[in-house]
Amino acid sequence: MMSAVAQGQDHIDAVAHALADGTRRGLLRLVRDGERAAGDLAAAFPQMSRPAVSQHLRVLRAAGLVTIRPEGNQRLYRARTEGLAEVWQFIEDMWTDRLARLKQAAEREDSETDTSPEGRSS
Repeated sequence: MMSAVAQGQDHIDAVAHALADGTRRGLLRLVRDGERAAGDLAAAFPQMSRPAVSQHLRVLRAAGLVTIRPEGNQRLYRARTEGLAEVWQFIEDMWTDRLARLKQAAEREDSETDTSPEGRSS
């Protein structure tokens, strides 16, 4: 059985892999604001075959970045912004840690260069 931490890391890896490809980022932009049919998405990439676009959509779905809703013989794709939550949390944690270290360094520097009469060395 996999720990929650390991599952989170696997999800972050899947999202990073999905977002590493320009075509997949383009597809995600197209479905960001609403549903789009697979055929419409494929038409937006005329240089690619439909099966190639479908493969990219499968990667996005596996990473939890899109949802699929069947309607008749169509498949409608929509961005799933919640799929980015763990990645955002990772980035926020990294940024917060970095800011905390910067704050500590600034406070250390400030205490070492105290300009009060008691703090001055002769």
